[in-house]
Amino acid sequence: MSHTVHPYAHRLVNLRGWKSKWFARGQKYRDYLKNDILIREFLEKKLRGKYVAGIEFIRDQKSTKIVIATSRPGFIIGKSGEGIADLTKDVIKEMKRRNIAVAPDFSIDVVEVKNPDSDAMIVAQQITEGLERRLPFRRVMKQMLDKVMSVREVKGAKIVLSGRLGGNEMSRKEEVKRGGIPLQFIRGDVDYATYRANLPYGVIGVKVWIYKGDSLENKRNNR
Repeated sequence: MSHTVHPYAHRLVNLRGWKSKWFARGQKYRDYLKNDILIREFLEKKLRGKYVAGIEFIRDQKSTKIVIATSRPGFIIGKSGEGIADLTKDVIKEMKRRNIAVAPDFSIDVVEVKNPDSDAMIVAQQITEGLERRLPFRRVMKQMLDKVMSVREVKGAKIVLSGRLGGNEMSRKEEVKRGGIPLQFIRGDVDYATYRANLPYGVIGVKVWIYKGDSLENKRNNR
């Protein structure tokens, strides 16, 4: 019997890094883990619609840094840095409301995603945006697949939608795929993301896989 393994977790250390970078033991470990989950949920809700690809936490004894990767950094940073200052205040306020200790050196950094059309999370958010605008789901899937496959580094992609598609009473699953996606190939650079589209008649789940080729060959070609 085969077992389904998350493509991200399957490639940790070899191809992917941890989304939280810190070390702790015992009660401190549990507190840090809980705090990261609460703050990440708050930021994902706060920054919905701003194409955030990932949120990373970096901690040590005296500092905490949150790194937000997005394809549109200007939406978060704002004019003259006002947006990032307001976001920092909101995060600190939320941490105090939840009795989370704020480090003396607390900061939020924003980094730009260079190729958003090959990032699974951003693609999933673009699909969600189209669905929430009530566009035909098949058209949204096909247009996004064409857009992803037009990127030079992408070798294969798959998009799956599940739920009450088109407002039908019975939920179902629709899938479009192009190229190969070798999930059991550990060296295969497979980006994976899930997202949810909130529609008046229910939630539609969005899953995206993007295969960018053999990671070892990519490193050789980039030298």
